[in-house]
Parts: sequence; structure tokens; C-alpha cells
Amino acid sequence: MSAPIITGLMAYGMSGRVFHAPFIHTNPHFSLKAIVERHEKKASKIYPDIISYDAVDDLLNDEELELIIVNTPSNTHLDYAKKALMAGKHVLVEKPAAATSAGVKELFDLGRKLNRHVMIYQNRRYDSGYLATKEIIESGRLGELIEVIFRMDRYKTALSPKIFKEKKDTPANGLVYDLGPHLIDNAIALFGRPLSFKKTTAIHREGSEVPDYFHFHLTYPNQLNVYLTSGLLIAEEQPGFIVNGTAGSWVKQRTDVQEAQLDKGMMPTNSAYGVEPEGSEGKLVIMEIGNKKNIEWIPSNKGDYNEIFEAVYHTIRNNALFPITEEHIAWQLEMLEA
Repeated sequence: MSAPIITGLMAYGMSGRVFHAPFIHTNPHFSLKAIVERHEKKASKIYPDIISYDAVDDLLNDEELELIIVNTPSNTHLDYAKKALMAGKHVLVEKPAAATSAGVKELFDLGRKLNRHVMIYQNRRYDSGYLATKEIIESGRLGELIEVIFRMDRYKTALSPKIFKEKKDTPANGLVYDLGPHLIDNAIALFGRPLSFKKTTAIHREGSEVPDYFHFHLTYPNQLNVYLTSGLLIAEEQPGFIVNGTAGSWVKQRTDVQEAQLDKGMMPTNSAYGVEPEGSEGKLVIMEIGNKKNIEWIPSNKGDYNEIFEAVYHTIRNNALFPITEEHIAWQLEMLEA
């Protein structure tokens, strides 16, 4: 086996604590060496051997580090990723990679010029519900697809304390750039680039400067319509995945447990990690002769965000194609910035 990839994290907020550090720590293909903690030094309570730097420049000056995870506020992703590339590091960049398609093109171009890998972190490809939906679609049991609906909703009346998410003059702000990348990436991963799309946004929270609701309508060949929706004032949870085809329908709630488990301190090596509880099954309805409904309740396979880190390893060590491609991110940014 090749040597583990020596890795550094740019921040240890919620993203670093939940979505990155546990995987870099437990995956034998990586070695979590260092992190940036500007204020409180919390990481050492879980990772006693970690180096905690006070500033990003200190992290980038660590010559042993091969990979930098850029998980700072979204409006800083592009600049910090470019800075890490210039320091000779490979980068795994949190979504959104940039505020514009021109910015993300600049990032990938710089990576090619410096012979360093630029990889964008889209963990929701590895949610249990999405994986179950993908499997149902690819099985062909629904017939020709007519309509696909993906949703991610919240109910949060208060404005976020993270100012960069709430100011209209800050790049990559609002719900569109926060949850939009997840939903758009799910659609692109399944169906590719749409023939056309329409974007609708709205502001409903008192005092908000940025959209807290969005809806994308994507059109694909064979009259397939894909709808992506998210809102911050949705009181009743809607199904996260609905697929209607000529032979049947699929309905699934968003019941992936990984984020909640990681937030409570569970490590990805735990046998219960990523396993949905009973009662979380998706509903598959197939129309049979005489319009009789055959209903099946189908459990999801476990979700596993570790898959994205495995892809990072093989991209760096074996020059494999990273599954979230440059084209995928370019198409995503075209829709986000429209």
C-alpha cells in the first residue's frame, strides 16, 4: 500500500469536526497532521497528536503536508484553494468551490499548471437516500422517467450568525450557494447537464438580504423534468426524493443519519455508522396489469461519506479520475450564478 497522504485542515468548525477530521483520522490512507484553530484549541481533545496552527499561512508552510482541505467560509474558498495550490499542495475544497463559473475555471486551470489535483467535496452523493434513489432509477423498474423531485428543507426563522451567508454583497451567499450545490450535484450525477434550466429565488425571513428559498426546473431529453427545491421556512418536512415514471413511483424521506452520528462523536468505523433506522424505508409503487398497485418498502444501503475520501486517495496516489469532475462543477456554477 502507498504511504498515507499527510493532510491538513484549514478550520475546525462544524465542517472540520463533523465532515472531515473523523474520516482523515480513521482512514488508513490518510494521516491527519495539522489544523488551523484561530481561537479555541479544541481538536487536541479528540486528536491528541494533532498540530494546531494559529493561521492558514502556518499550515501552508508545513512542507510535509500533501493535501489541504479548504473548509473555511464559502466566500474564501477560491482564494484559499489557490493559495494552497501555490504552496504545492493538492486541495479538497468544500462546496461551493467559487461564486462563479469563471472563478472555478481559474482554480482548475491553476491546478493543471502546477500539476496538483483540485477536488470538490460533494458528500451528498453518498447519502443513503440518494444512493437508494439512484439504485431504483438505474434498475429501470419505474419505466421511462417523467418527473424527478429533490428537496432539502429547513425551518429556521433566525438569520445565521455566520455573516458571510447573510450579506448580499458577500460572494457565494444565501441558501442558493449553501444547499443548492448539493441538489444540483445530485441531479448532474444522475442525468448530466440539462438541456435548459430556470431558476427562481425568494426572500421570506424578516430582515434577510439573501434568498432563503430557491427552485430550479431542469429539462432533459425525452421530456424528463427535474425539480430542485429548498426553503428555510418549510414547517412540514417534504419527501427528499420523488421519482415518477411510466411504470411506477418512488418516494423517500431524507433520513440519512451520518451527520447526526458524526456530530455526536460517532466515528465512521462504528458498525452502526450510516445505517438508517427501521421505519426509514422508501416506498416503491409499481403498476401491474389492471392498474393494480404493487407496493414495496425498500431499506437503503448504508450511507458512507468515506467513499469521497477513498476517491481523493486514488486520485492523488493513482491519478484516477475524481468522480465529481471539473465539468460537473462548471455546470453547477452556471446554475448557481444565473
